[in-house]
Amino acid sequence: MTTIIYLVRHGESPKQGNERTRGLTEKGKQDALKIAESLKDEGIEVFASSPYTRAVETICGLAGHAGKEVEKIEDLRERVFTSGDTRISDEELLPLLKKSFADPNFSLPGGESNADCQRRAVAALEDILHVYKGNKIAIATHGAIMTLMMQYYDTRYNIDFLMKTSKPDIYKMEFRHDKLLGVERLCTWRRDQT
Repeated sequence: MTTIIYLVRHGESPKQGNERTRGLTEKGKQDALKIAESLKDEGIEVFASSPYTRAVETICGLAGHAGKEVEKIEDLRERVFTSGDTRISDEELLPLLKKSFADPNFSLPGGESNADCQRRAVAALEDILHVYKGNKIAIATHGAIMTLMMQYYDTRYNIDFLMKTSKPDIYKMEFRHDKLLGVERLCTWRRDQT
């Protein structure tokens, strides 16, 4: 019996604002409609998300199409880079990500390391795999945490992979029990960015 996880990286969101409450831009909302359209016939039965608004908004239309609610799971939140909920600029984030992937135990004061983030995220993912074994599950998430979850099962998912992903993006992961059998990228309208 296999379990299918659709990791859905959230759509475009404003560059400024609170990490938890930033929603989607107009383009992000349009892309969320494309996600709903592209996955509506997959037979997804369970919808989970980071509690951050931009992640929830990315799959709420898909969940609504299936007549389901989105379960918000705190441990699926993005990696906490610093204390507080203010977004880190792209200029500050890129060197921080590179250093974090080179040294998984590196963190800024008040933040968490890649290793800590990966532990909590994989524990949440494994709980989902156990509770919803044999189902198809969509999980709305963020770039860094998505990469760290995938890296736990296959080390080729690293900083280079993260930098080639798009907003939004979709990766279909097939599991038998807790063993990853394969990964397929489904975000067909973004293939030019890989």
